[in-house]
Amino acid sequence: MAEKATVARPYARAAFDYARAAAAPQPSFATWSRLLGLAGSVAADPAVGPLLGNPKVASSQLVELIVGVAAAQGLQVDQAGRNFLGVLAQNHRLAYLPEIATQFEQLRAEIENTVDVEVVTAFPAG
Repeated sequence: MAEKATVARPYARAAFDYARAAAAPQPSFATWSRLLGLAGSVAADPAVGPLLGNPKVASSQLVELIVGVAAAQGLQVDQAGRNFLGVLAQNHRLAYLPEIATQFEQLRAEIENTVDVEVVTAFPAG
């Protein structure tokens, strides 16, 4: 798994840096988080997996698939998001989207000083 993390890191950093700089003074982390999370879910879908490595499927078709799913979920992907997905598709890196999304969230949490916690109660079920 170290390879996935290593390959995903520069893409996650690029998305993070863009999100931080593009919407100054208020970073657009939430929009990019939603895009990367949704795109990661699409890329991880077992029905999509065979398309990612298929030479008969154009990069632009893969980008449009993700953009279409995003639109169906109410997320309009701007040109920067399309360009980012296009670079991933052209470099055969769409399969790394789940890891890119995870690393983006880690970077976001560091800068926003947030921590994810899980609360467990001691109350019996029922």
